[in-house]
Amino acid sequence: MSEMPGPRAFENAVPLGYGAAALRGGSGPLTPIGCVTSVGGSGSRVLLDRASLDLVSADGDPVIAAAGQVGGQIKMRVAGAWLIASVRSLSLQQGVGQDWVAADIDFLGEGDEERLTGKLYNFRRGVTRYPVPGCEVFPISTADLRQIYSAADQPHVEVGHVHPTRDVRAALYIDAMLGKHFALVGSTGTGKSTAAALILHRICQMAPQGHVVMIDPHGEYAAAFRHSGAIFDVGNLAMPYWLMNFEEHCEVFVTSAGAERQIDADILAKCLLAARAKNRLGQEIAKLTVDAPIPYLLSDLTQLIQAEMGKLDRAGDTAPYLRLKTKIDEVKADPRYSFMFSGMLVADTMADFLARIFRMPGDGRPISIVDVSGVPSEITAVVVAVLSRMTFDYAIWSRNEPQRPILLVCEEAHRYIPAGRNEKGTAVGRILGRIAKEGRKYGVSLGLITQRPSDLEEGVLSQCGTIIAMRLNNERDQAFVRAAMPEGARGFLDAIPALRNRECIVCGEGVSIPIRVSFDALEESKRPASGDPLFSQLWRDAGGEDSILERTIRRWRAQGR
Repeated sequence: MSEMPGPRAFENAVPLGYGAAALRGGSGPLTPIGCVTSVGGSGSRVLLDRASLDLVSADGDPVIAAAGQVGGQIKMRVAGAWLIASVRSLSLQQGVGQDWVAADIDFLGEGDEERLTGKLYNFRRGVTRYPVPGCEVFPISTADLRQIYSAADQPHVEVGHVHPTRDVRAALYIDAMLGKHFALVGSTGTGKSTAAALILHRICQMAPQGHVVMIDPHGEYAAAFRHSGAIFDVGNLAMPYWLMNFEEHCEVFVTSAGAERQIDADILAKCLLAARAKNRLGQEIAKLTVDAPIPYLLSDLTQLIQAEMGKLDRAGDTAPYLRLKTKIDEVKADPRYSFMFSGMLVADTMADFLARIFRMPGDGRPISIVDVSGVPSEITAVVVAVLSRMTFDYAIWSRNEPQRPILLVCEEAHRYIPAGRNEKGTAVGRILGRIAKEGRKYGVSLGLITQRPSDLEEGVLSQCGTIIAMRLNNERDQAFVRAAMPEGARGFLDAIPALRNRECIVCGEGVSIPIRVSFDALEESKRPASGDPLFSQLWRDAGGEDSILERTIRRWRAQGR
């Protein structure tokens, strides 16, 4: 920028001792604090008068006071409308006898101007007409923010207040947020679990007959939803093993690698199809496939493997059969797997299982918390894969029925959809990736919660239409989230490392424009059990260690039973 306004550029404007009414869109004249110097497609560059900013910063309205700060908003009058922009970066520009602040801004949207009062109304995202260099810049007020963030015309849930105000409510548009998936990211200790619980509580209050399934890997959320949801763990999940498709069967039963793995898989496919065909339901299907959820007996499967092995002429070829049979027998005998591979789960309970998990009907408890913390680590991913695939398959095969959309929320999502392994990785990574790409067509919404977004498959995060970003301490995580967010949110994104606990940046389909939110406080009874231990206090306690060890070892040896 080669030329700056002279020191008397704003001399003809109304003096800055204007009083609050002028800036808040009252009947008095508005006072400019700068002007546009250059215009680009998504943003512009403006010069702000330092003397004006000093006076504005002392205003009683916190929104007006933040007008010249990074992340603050400003407005410009363009052809009878107010154009709203956010400040992305600031730098000092020295002129003759006067200092100026150069600001890079990003356009957010526009609203109509009321002719008599100058108030902003009917705000919408996007820009119809751009300003021209020399256009005056004004601070935005709390009254303007109420219009910008007003969500009265569409279904929404309120989760906090807009920073830096205390009375402008922050709303999430439910249909837009769930219809195109959402992600909640934030470092450990920023209040991520409590924020997730808050959002889900608000959704459940709004839709008591909804259908929400949450995968809880640490057993945190049972405490938060004990009164408003159904809690499932290894004690009452009762997920039949025959619901697994062939790919998931291979992850549990096939232990070999390389060329041997394909041989074992071929044997398993042949015997599994024969075992399913023994069931009456299987006999009624003309073209039965190995993936069809038809009940079968594990004993039938092992007998079929044994029979196939008996047909061999050479003893050296029995190794694949023995590997499969040994693994199946191990799983049947291991009490840790009884929630899934019990002999009590051979009946056709598919309808009952889906009704319980998907909350159909919800009976005022619309959310299922599936606590997988007690599931053996070797098959945790398979359990999550089955739940995710059942959600997606139900949506596909019920397309001709009255629609019942389902929200699937996955905590610690980076464990199941790791970066770089989605195509050749696990079954759970593939099915969650498919839900992210195709789920909205069938009424399946995906909510991803993670503390390491950079470890998450990039294509999956980019499918999330709404991103709720809490403080991220890792620079790689910050860059990853920044790349997934729309360009107009850059000014807000720069504030991610500086966010306080229980604060976030929300951008995307779920909000009218990018927004910085301070979350509401959640009642103690509705919070997840995710508090950090107080070492300074707990290390002062002593006594009873013998009984603590005795009880712990007993549970340890019984694997929680």
